[in-house]
Amino acid sequence: MINYTNKVVQDDMNLLYDSFKQWSKLKGQTVLITGATGMLASYTSFILMYLNESYAMDINILLLVRNKVKAKEMFGSEGNGVRFLVQDVVDEINYEGKIDYIIHAAGGASPYQIINNPVGIINANIQGTINVLNFARTKEVKNILFTSTREVYGKIENVSSISEDDFGSFNPLDDRSCYPESKRMAETIFSSYRKQYNTPYTIARIAHSYGPGMQIENDGRVMSDFIYDVLNRPEIVINSSGLAERAFCYITDAVVAMYAVLLNGKVGEAYNIANEEESVSLVDLAKMLCRLSKGNKQVVTKDQDQTGVGYCNYKRVMLSTSKLRNLGWKPIVNLEEGLVKTLASFFNCNL
Repeated sequence: MINYTNKVVQDDMNLLYDSFKQWSKLKGQTVLITGATGMLASYTSFILMYLNESYAMDINILLLVRNKVKAKEMFGSEGNGVRFLVQDVVDEINYEGKIDYIIHAAGGASPYQIINNPVGIINANIQGTINVLNFARTKEVKNILFTSTREVYGKIENVSSISEDDFGSFNPLDDRSCYPESKRMAETIFSSYRKQYNTPYTIARIAHSYGPGMQIENDGRVMSDFIYDVLNRPEIVINSSGLAERAFCYITDAVVAMYAVLLNGKVGEAYNIANEEESVSLVDLAKMLCRLSKGNKQVVTKDQDQTGVGYCNYKRVMLSTSKLRNLGWKPIVNLEEGLVKTLASFFNCNL
C-alpha cells in the first residue's frame, strides 16, 4: 500500500505542484474526498497535505474512508488540516462544518469487484452519489467533482475519437454492465440535482490511469495484473494475443486534470481525462515492464482470448481531450517514465 512518505510520492508532489498554477484557489478551503484511500483519491489527498506543509495553504482536508487503520497507514495521524470521516459512502453523511469542494471518488472499478461484488459497485455509485448530493445541498458547496469513466460511452463504432457528446450502447444484462450503467446513472443523478436544487458539479470521465497506490492483487485490470506479475511471478501472462492497444495516463497527469476540472471546468459538464499520445499494444507494454524491472521475465500470450467475464472487450477508440486541453491541461509524464515511477513505488526505491 502506498503512503505519503514514499519517495516516489514525495517526488510526485513536487511535480504536481509545478504542473498546475492555480493551487491558491484552495487556500483556506475545506475539501471532502470520498473513497480517499483509492489510487487517484489518495493523490488528490496527498497534494492537499503537501500544500499545507510546504505552502501554508491552511486547507481543511476531510477524508471519507471505511477503514481508519488503513487511512492512518496511508496518510498518517489526523492533524495539519487532515481529519478522517470513517464510514461507508452508502450511509448518510453527517458533518457539521462547512464544505467548499467535494471530490466524489468512492466506488470499485476492477474486474474482480465487478465479478464478485456487482451490487456493492451499484450501491456506491448510485446510493453513494445520492448521499453525497444530499449532504452537499446542506453545505452550499462551490463545486463537486465526480470521477466517472470512459465506459459510460458504451460501444461506439465508426468514429476516430470520442467526444463528451458521443454515446453508444451496451447490454444491461452483460456481467460488466453494473459498472458503466451505474456510473452513467450517477451522472444523471448529478444532472437532476442541479436542475432541481441548483447543486454544482463537474464530471471527469477517466480512462486507464495508473501509478503508485494501484491495487495489484485481485484486481484484474491489465496494468495491475502486469505489475503484479513483475513483482511476484517469473512471467507476465496475457490472456489473449496481446495485440489489443491501450493508452495509459500517469496518476499525476490525471490528478492535475481532475483539479483543473474541479476548479476551472464549466459547471454541469463532463471532461474526458486520458493520455492519448502513446498508445501501446498489451504485448509491448508487457515487454517494456520486463525491461524496466531489470529481471529475466518472459511474456506469455494465448492464442485465443481468455479474459472471460468482467472485462470490456470493445475495440479501442481514442478519447478526445480537446475540451480538457482548453482548460490549459496537457500530459507531462510519458509512458516509460510513469512505469519507472510506478515500479519504484512498489520496490520503494529507484530502479
